[in-house]
Amino acid sequence: MPLPLSISIISKNEEANLRRCLESAADLAAEIIVVDSGSTDATHAVAREFGARVEHQDWLGHRDQKNVALRLCTQPWVLALDCDEELSPKLRRSIQDFFAQGGHEQNDGAIMPRKVFFLGRWITHGDWYPDRKLRLFKRAGALWGGSPEHDKVVLPEGARPCLILDGDLHHYSFRDMSHYISKINVFADVFLQRQEADGVRWALLPTLTRPLWRFFRAYVLRRGFLDGFPGLWIAAATAFFAFVRYSRKYEAEHPAKPPQS
Repeated sequence: MPLPLSISIISKNEEANLRRCLESAADLAAEIIVVDSGSTDATHAVAREFGARVEHQDWLGHRDQKNVALRLCTQPWVLALDCDEELSPKLRRSIQDFFAQGGHEQNDGAIMPRKVFFLGRWITHGDWYPDRKLRLFKRAGALWGGSPEHDKVVLPEGARPCLILDGDLHHYSFRDMSHYISKINVFADVFLQRQEADGVRWALLPTLTRPLWRFFRAYVLRRGFLDGFPGLWIAAATAFFAFVRYSRKYEAEHPAKPPQS
């Protein structure tokens, strides 16, 4: 029997990823809600193949788009997934056990570790793992909060504790190095907008220290070196990402002027 659970997903042109995602959760939930922002591929067809309800919503940003999907859910519990994620078999069993053994009666949410597949291997150290996410939660009073580029589930005040589940949420976030690099400016733009809204001024010290700290934390403290060259690449790329983010405020405050003739 399906669980008293809504699977909540947002999408756009995700036919390949969405199939893998929904296959991993097949027959698990009482309903699947997919909020799409204008797919031109077979995303809708794939979603309906798995019995999903598909609704259109023009893009509002990750956080607000997910809140639209959450408001459409009708079941007492919600499992929020991204199209590029899938439940590992162990995690799927843990979710079933969570309901069968009464975890949903003692907790208002469940946290799951997320594991990324990158450069031909699972990344199990550094900043990318265990990357614990609250994705299974009681619907009443919950919402998506955080910043537009780093959203997170926020439970109502006074919520009961959250259990940590066994098993990983598999994440196929980046196809290759080029795909990762293409995302740097996207998130740097949002970071700059947030800095400007908060009235933050550019400063040299964080521009230098934040990238160095991110590399040291990921590669040394969190043992990214155990993931081989992919671990080194991730730590270095993350540090560069931080350097770009913090440098963008300098560029905004010192717009280029045409040279004097």
